[in-house]
Amino acid sequence: MTILDFQQAKRDKKKLVVVTAYDALFTRIVEQAGIQAILVGDSLGVVVQGKSNTLAVTMEEMLYHTKLVASAAQRALVIADMPFMSYQASTEEAVRNAGRFLQAGATAVKLEGGGGMADRVRAMTSIGIPVMGHLGMTPQSVHVLGGYKVQGKMKDRAAVLLDDAKALEAAGAFGLVLEAMPVSVAKDITEAISIPTIGIGAGPCCDGQVLVLYDLLGLFDDFVPKFVKPYAHLKTDALQAVRRYKEEVEQGKFPSDSESYH
Repeated sequence: MTILDFQQAKRDKKKLVVVTAYDALFTRIVEQAGIQAILVGDSLGVVVQGKSNTLAVTMEEMLYHTKLVASAAQRALVIADMPFMSYQASTEEAVRNAGRFLQAGATAVKLEGGGGMADRVRAMTSIGIPVMGHLGMTPQSVHVLGGYKVQGKMKDRAAVLLDDAKALEAAGAFGLVLEAMPVSVAKDITEAISIPTIGIGAGPCCDGQVLVLYDLLGLFDDFVPKFVKPYAHLKTDALQAVRRYKEEVEQGKFPSDSESYH
């Protein structure tokens, strides 16, 4: 999967399937499942590091996980999330940090924000760094937004989101993540721009979908948004397995002769 393949999928009306991954093991698993693109999300701050939001995730941490995923990925497009304050302070700093992600093995970067980030996107794409935008519920702005809330419910806010999408496309973004917005708003944006939209809590009219891997596998259940559909319940399976191991050790059943050397 290349950037051009990603964009062609919209023209061919083929749905794009994206998931997050943070390490080599899960990267291999999602590739074997045929996933087309992997987002190394700053969501790792919540599902891996156990924090309440993504704001404390650092460049060094994101680069580390990007290297793990990029080294294992053979076919999928690898997109790295730019963490909080890695691109907001200045265009020069944004470009430099984006370049570090490509040096770590990513094919593209993703950043949050609307028209105010267009200059960053334009500067990156002008030197060959592919950029994906992110509109709607932007987790790095959680305090400004007053929590994790659906965006674009009012007509004026929906109009702003549409203008933001057009501004990011004009700046050179190759795609947009649309998070937590009404179906009608996501549909209008998807139809108004020529680049793919990837929805997460934005309904079925987007050009593709993305979910956090730990959510769809049922590994993370501290908070389950409405838009998450667990396709497995691995936390339950893991608990049962570890409890059985504990019991067998305590009862002297493990290791047995078959797990011992002679």
